[in-house]
Amino acid sequence: MAYPSDEVVITAVRAVAVRAPIETHVRTSFGIMRDRPAVFVEVEDSGGHRGLGEIWCNFPSVGAEHRARLVLETAGPLLQQLSPLPVGEVFARLMDRLHVLAIQSGEWGPLRQVCAGLDIACHDLTARRAGLPLYGYLDGQASGSVGAYASGIGPEAPAEVAARELARGHECFKLKVGFGMETDTKSLDAIRGAIGDRRLMIDANQGWNLDQAVLHGRRFANYRLDWLEEPLRADRPLDEWLGLHEAMPIAIAAGENMNAPAEFEAAIASGLFRFLQPDAAKWGGLSGCLTVARAARAAGLVYCPHYLGGGVGLLASAHLLAAAGGEGLLEIDTNPNPWRDNLIAGLMPLSGGRVTLSERPGIGLSGDLDEIVARAA
Repeated sequence: MAYPSDEVVITAVRAVAVRAPIETHVRTSFGIMRDRPAVFVEVEDSGGHRGLGEIWCNFPSVGAEHRARLVLETAGPLLQQLSPLPVGEVFARLMDRLHVLAIQSGEWGPLRQVCAGLDIACHDLTARRAGLPLYGYLDGQASGSVGAYASGIGPEAPAEVAARELARGHECFKLKVGFGMETDTKSLDAIRGAIGDRRLMIDANQGWNLDQAVLHGRRFANYRLDWLEEPLRADRPLDEWLGLHEAMPIAIAAGENMNAPAEFEAAIASGLFRFLQPDAAKWGGLSGCLTVARAARAAGLVYCPHYLGGGVGLLASAHLLAAAGGEGLLEIDTNPNPWRDNLIAGLMPLSGGRVTLSERPGIGLSGDLDEIVARAA
């Protein structure tokens, strides 16, 4: 499968950080989101074509504004200086030039994230310029239909949320755990009762040590779980992951907090993971994550893109999954988010557990950055 080699000559870069209040906070094992932030970026080329991208910014709570500034003052000007360059090299070339700055500042995460968002935007631009939906631009043989699952289901009302999402067309569900054995067990009982025999996964958000992960995994195996996601901290030694794999009756999923090609290569080669989950708005953009997805599939793993943000990144992740192919599932957060819900309307209808993507050029959104923000607000 050839990767598109189109060049981009970027002449303008814009970025905006936005926030929306939410009534129910989003809880994880390590923190709470008290509002829904988003950082959207727009690139424009010498021919006047535009593309949209999104940058991961959920934590810490001040992260959105910081990442927007990094785009405007650092990564965006550098992207213009590097032009022209092949679209498939945007993320790698930016990070190569920013490597020393990342060491000096210790800001590896934010810099990777802003470069990932710019990579997404450049791909949207080149797909729009070609008049093709992004999935078709990335792989001319790809289908515009992908499986999906309802994510972000917390311990507050798991049965009610699952029933609502079931009515919306979901057939697979993922529950957040890591809140203590009693709370997690109650949540699992409730959601399994609501969804019957449908597919169910759990996400510990790096919340356990090895002993805790083994204990919880063995106790929860009776709930017929497809995967246990990030049971350990992503940077724990390989021997701990190996010990978990050997003791664990549930398949292990990870990848959203891996941050380099060598990490993904090692994860694929290790045989420890059944599901690999890079986040295109957090590392690699579309160029990096498509490479990982194809390598994972070639090794017999299932690629399932991680995503928990606004509509631009979700649409890009859906098109990326469609281009990668396979039996992977698109993560769709169930928590209210106007930066997502108001943008994806009509562009990825859900039915029978599957999403059908629009055939509009790029990720399917029209209008410039100001129009997108106004539409979502």
